[in-house]
Amino acid sequence: MADHAARKPIGPLRYAHIPLLLILAIGSAAAQTSPGAARPIDRTSAQKLIALTFDDGPRPWVLKGNSEAGHASASLLDLLDREGAKATFFVMAWRLAPAADQDCRKIDTGITCRQAAEEEHRRGHEIENHTYGHGNFRLMQKRYGEDWILNDIDRASRTIQPITGAKPQYLRPPDWEIWPELAQRIEARGYHIMSKSTTLPPFRRDVDSEDYFCAGKDLSKCPQPSLHDYVLRTIEQRERKGVFGHILVFHEIPNSVDVLSRLIPELKKRGYKFVTLAEYMEVEKPGLPRGGDPETLGRLVMERDCVPAAVESSLPL
Repeated sequence: MADHAARKPIGPLRYAHIPLLLILAIGSAAAQTSPGAARPIDRTSAQKLIALTFDDGPRPWVLKGNSEAGHASASLLDLLDREGAKATFFVMAWRLAPAADQDCRKIDTGITCRQAAEEEHRRGHEIENHTYGHGNFRLMQKRYGEDWILNDIDRASRTIQPITGAKPQYLRPPDWEIWPELAQRIEARGYHIMSKSTTLPPFRRDVDSEDYFCAGKDLSKCPQPSLHDYVLRTIEQRERKGVFGHILVFHEIPNSVDVLSRLIPELKKRGYKFVTLAEYMEVEKPGLPRGGDPETLGRLVMERDCVPAAVESSLPL
């Protein structure tokens, strides 16, 4: 998400004979970017994009993996590395505070939640705002008022920024709960609000995996015949409507890591590229041709709802 480094002028006229494409290639290779910066995108790969996002972390025992009975999980970060996939993590910022260290290490992987977020950033993933306290906006409004909500969002950004070096651009409200007046005030603070509202164009809409229904003791609402099949069916339904860009919403829970270990390779075989949310939004700018325009594609990625409040309490830690 950092700005691309400015390119130096071409220089003396004696270089004017160098083909333009070679100049652009040299300039692109020389550009310096931060781990979260948008990468150049191959024009041929821009037609099928997935922004893989995760809510409610960071959870070190899922990101790094663990073998503790009842909470065992393969490493989500290692999975993403193996598949060459970049993701976006919407974190609950209270987990990044020192006061959360003891809770974060109930299942001890040797690192705190904050250190797990730093590892996400080091590996080139994006970190965005899921509020500080993860309170449902309607409930928080009744208890404390809208100003409290805005302060909670800004508090999260102030906690995240020292890790990433930049203020988060995107906010996903808990439970996707939002109303127009509050949305206007949040957007005035510079945030893009993530939503699954049908008023949005399909490629800008969050696609809820419903993975949280497959965690905890009550699995009665877990999609059937499986979460894996449900996500694929959802994508296929969107494809039949001509939509080939998807913002998939998962959570940092062991079951989702297992499902994604099969889903990511399968979707890659179908021609999908996994990019950060910032990269996806750049390509999918409203008003651009499907997949973006040549200028946008030339400088983006190379080869390669939140849990309902009643459900969250049943999720592991």
